[in-house]
Amino acid sequence: MAMTMTGEIPLEAKREVVWAKLNDPSVLKACIPGCEELNVIGENEFEAVAVNKIGPVKAKFKGKVQLTDIDPPNGYKISGQGDGGIAGFAKGGASVQLSDHEGGGTLLKYDVEAQIGGKLAQLGQRLINGAAKKMADDFFARFAEAVKAG
Repeated sequence: MAMTMTGEIPLEAKREVVWAKLNDPSVLKACIPGCEELNVIGENEFEAVAVNKIGPVKAKFKGKVQLTDIDPPNGYKISGQGDGGIAGFAKGGASVQLSDHEGGGTLLKYDVEAQIGGKLAQLGQRLINGAAKKMADDFFARFAEAVKAG
């Protein structure tokens, strides 16, 4: 099952500050819903463990995340895949673009494409899309708070 999401969020910080936070593993770990571990394993590459519940299915996903098309301080592409055991798998990517926001600050835009399979895919597209949107919203709300906190 495939899904896409797009969105934008205005942030009250300079683009360089937002860029630094987007590349800080401790900030990302704190912002990713259910993230238990986020370890640097190479240049622009991380290993992650996250526990998430989607409908009646709770799964621990283990996987890798990689940053590509890096254009500081304007954006990058983040892609990854995770295995949730019998619950299934998830893989996908997001393009993140930063631009100056009118009135000051930075506008963060994102385009996400994701695929899931296995038991999770059997839950139904509406439930999956709702859960994915909530996770994306949670991430960006937490990220906005992290930027605001300095």
